[in-house]
Amino acid sequence: MTPPKKKTLQQHALTLLSGANTERFNMATPVSVLRLPKGPDPNSRGFDPKSARFIALCRTSIATSASSETNAEQLPREQHARSVLRETFLRCLLSMTNKKVHFLMHERVKVEATFGASDIDVLNFQVSDLHTPIGVQKEALIRCQDVISFTFDS
Repeated sequence: MTPPKKKTLQQHALTLLSGANTERFNMATPVSVLRLPKGPDPNSRGFDPKSARFIALCRTSIATSASSETNAEQLPREQHARSVLRETFLRCLLSMTNKKVHFLMHERVKVEATFGASDIDVLNFQVSDLHTPIGVQKEALIRCQDVISFTFDS
């Protein structure tokens, strides 16, 4: 008795396409693909800030459209408040240098580390002796998006 021949993938595909196989495959109805418009920048990472869609979905307290002229006196006050908050935050980062900082991360994870520095965009914190629930890391970068809050002793 001879062993049955093994079909290659190409032979199997040809058998299916020719209809020689008695099995029928029911294909699901194709789904149309929604194509979003390209953004204004070359990498297509956003939408025109003056478009109605952007204004409706990404509203800020400082208006980005022509309607911002209605609150012209509010703009300088809000810009000043933002600059004060930014300066306070940067001074906070400066005072944290070389101190033990407790970070509360997403999923209620608590870590402790010695704060080193932040990058210019405040996207990452460089820390030393990072104590996590699974161990200690001598040097690490913490993504700021993962941090909910942090505390330190002044």
